[in-house]
Amino acid sequence: MLDRITVDAILFDLDGTLMDTDDQAVETLARQLQRLHWPCPQRAARRLVMASETPGNALMTLVDVLGLDAPLMVLTDRLRRWRGLRTQDNFRVIAGVEEMLAELNGRYRLAVVTTRGLAEAEVFLDQYDLRGLFDALVTRESTWRLKPHPAPIRRAARLLGVPVERCVMVGDTTVDVRAARRAGAWAVAVLCGLGEREELERADAHLILEHTAQLSSLL
Repeated sequence: MLDRITVDAILFDLDGTLMDTDDQAVETLARQLQRLHWPCPQRAARRLVMASETPGNALMTLVDVLGLDAPLMVLTDRLRRWRGLRTQDNFRVIAGVEEMLAELNGRYRLAVVTTRGLAEAEVFLDQYDLRGLFDALVTRESTWRLKPHPAPIRRAARLLGVPVERCVMVGDTTVDVRAARRAGAWAVAVLCGLGEREELERADAHLILEHTAQLSSLL
């Protein structure tokens, strides 16, 4: 499909798309279950993390419908500071992503569109020396509304100077797909995160890939 449309820019989600946080979440939960002598902790952890994905996406959609995106993020940031939580600095990049981005660089305008905070996004990009590849970085501080609201995608398109209909949004959840669809961008879903094919199809993704790294071979 992508070879039949005009694409000027590619927007990437972070978690489960460029950043391998899903496996990290599974490993962390598995260690906690192991301490509780839970049978088959690795398998149980993966099932629990995957089971939380759909309710989590539903919550983000409800927050968007109610227009509570900004107040919720302010509250979350305050709670993190109150609890003394620091910005994570041991992110993992999904295999093949660095090579894929290098191949797309110069051919397309690239941007990150994430609900993570700016500090965490910059730490990840700097950790793998990727920041210079992106022309725009849209985080939860960038707009009053978050995905699945179309505002973050539309902001990225404006920052890039590209019509939104010539942008492709790449993400691993229905939140990314719905945001792209509502903004008028093309929605590409990937299965290397926690999103499942059936729900991504129901969300009306234009294209579903097994892995983010496959993108460069399709453009």
